[in-house]
Amino acid sequence: MTATPDARAPAAASGGAPLPRHVAIIMDGNGRWAKARGLNRTDGHRRGVDTVRRVVRRAGELGIGYLTLFSFSSENWSRPADEVSTLMMLLRFFIRSDLADLKARNVRVRIIGSREGVPRDIAALLDEAEMTTAGNTGLTLVVAFNYGARQEIARAARELARRVAAGQLSAEAVTPELLATVLDTVGIPDPDLIIRTSGEQRLSNFLLWQAAYAEFVFVPLMWPDFDERAFEDAIATFGGRDRRFGGLSAGER
Repeated sequence: MTATPDARAPAAASGGAPLPRHVAIIMDGNGRWAKARGLNRTDGHRRGVDTVRRVVRRAGELGIGYLTLFSFSSENWSRPADEVSTLMMLLRFFIRSDLADLKARNVRVRIIGSREGVPRDIAALLDEAEMTTAGNTGLTLVVAFNYGARQEIARAARELARRVAAGQLSAEAVTPELLATVLDTVGIPDPDLIIRTSGEQRLSNFLLWQAAYAEFVFVPLMWPDFDERAFEDAIATFGGRDRRFGGLSAGER
């Protein structure tokens, strides 16, 4: 049985370890979770939505500033049509059923990824989620939808190339800092911690630019089994890391 988050002290708070400002999660394993139980893959995705709700709520309770969830990649369109249809249905349901609660809990929603080729009603719901919660000042929930990091970087490069070609910018003025201003994540700090569930240990085209100095925690649990304690344990692991950002630790100086 999963303990409720208020039944114990948060693991991340023990010893005064620092909280990450921005946590990003690759939510992996819905299909395998369902297959192991003789269920359809779509049943795994439905259970995964329940996990999203738990993790978003706990992130807000812990005081994390930004939570990015990799909900649907630009490569996921190649999955079976019925699975894609279910994922779109679940996204519609989540926004329609949870948006009022997110607004009431002071959660701001940001969407990253391309809107090209996205069903019109989905695009409208994404816009609604952003506009409805734009004034909120608590947790920023970043939903990576129809997102691919290489595609994002290519879009940013094209925009800077267009400015250079138009004479608005010199090629020498293109810096990492400038490129960051034309990425989907402009205004969002880079992730401090990236969590991936299901035991897989790769980024899968997720936040490649932004992950330059992120800490990684790979969790063997499938996403539907990822609960508040697992989330807190990952944050506690982050708190024990020595982040040097290319420099030396205090003990090495």
